[in-house]
Amino acid sequence: MERAAAASQKPAIGHQSEGGPDGAERPSGPVGLDIGTSHIVSAQNRLRHLHMANQLNAFFTVPVSKFSRKILQSHDIIFFELGNLFYIIGYSADSFANMFNTSTRRPIQAGLLSPSEKEGVKVVQALVSTLIQKPKRFGETICFGIPGEPVETPTPGAVTYHEQVLKMFLQSLGYSPVSINEGMATVLSELGEDDYTGFGVSMGGGMINVCLSYLSFPVVTFSLQMAGDYIDTMAGISVGEPATKIKGIKEEELDLSRDPKGQIHTALHIYYDEVIHKLLGALQRVLTASDKLPKIAKPVPIVLSGGTAMPRGCHDRFAKALERFNLPISISGVRLAEDPLYATAKGALLMALTEAD
Repeated sequence: MERAAAASQKPAIGHQSEGGPDGAERPSGPVGLDIGTSHIVSAQNRLRHLHMANQLNAFFTVPVSKFSRKILQSHDIIFFELGNLFYIIGYSADSFANMFNTSTRRPIQAGLLSPSEKEGVKVVQALVSTLIQKPKRFGETICFGIPGEPVETPTPGAVTYHEQVLKMFLQSLGYSPVSINEGMATVLSELGEDDYTGFGVSMGGGMINVCLSYLSFPVVTFSLQMAGDYIDTMAGISVGEPATKIKGIKEEELDLSRDPKGQIHTALHIYYDEVIHKLLGALQRVLTASDKLPKIAKPVPIVLSGGTAMPRGCHDRFAKALERFNLPISISGVRLAEDPLYATAKGALLMALTEAD
């Protein structure tokens, strides 16, 4: 527990992984891993900082040819060959999709392994292998995030399948894997000064995961399969643009604290509001129906993490919308995680460090 407490105070230094498996880390200590719909992030404890590496969780296929292989290799584009296709993965896939004015494909949809992508597991394995290799010590602890059960569109057994497939892959690399709810990972990462009491809300690409924690014990967890990808897709349909282009504008330009200018920004504002209201409505219903709520003497915070929470003004818009709902637990405020994209991986690392002690 001491190592985890010390690590929680270190700054996180992150970078995009642009190399293939040869450039991946070979960990010498516990690892945190966030395998999200949009990104995969690894976290390791270094001497003076937490080392974060992230990769885009996407792929794009092109037909196999000798000429294309040489071009891809000469430009250090990450890919693997399967059947008669090259699977271009990670950030390189985004570039190809934009070049062809279309969208990338995802091995994970709505927070879970996609049943419509038959090679999706191989893609996830290849992407993880660009971030970490086999550990230096066999049986090293790795903690990875998993979603909560979807509250509005439940698929029996889907979360269990997702968790077990990832666990088997990590075991095959030589790790001892443990899982943690993504919302709980946000709590561990961000609410140490609040005695790990409050709401962790991880707003990812395919899912929003929510956890109410009391003194580090997860009390209520659930997920909503409506997040960043939904916003991108619906905004794209509304204005006649591919979701990949909408996603880029959302990440680089969107300011939810200002009135929108133009069709694309207007559509993004509309669908952000829809997602936030659906989330808060689900939160109110789940908490009201629960018989597990602890008696908490004072208001508790809500902390938002994940790429979908990153646009300027998102947490203020969330807090404003919250005023329209009547939760059975008092809220002290809404804030953004220190490093929203890395919070789940950081929380998973803190759990891994604790498990390894």
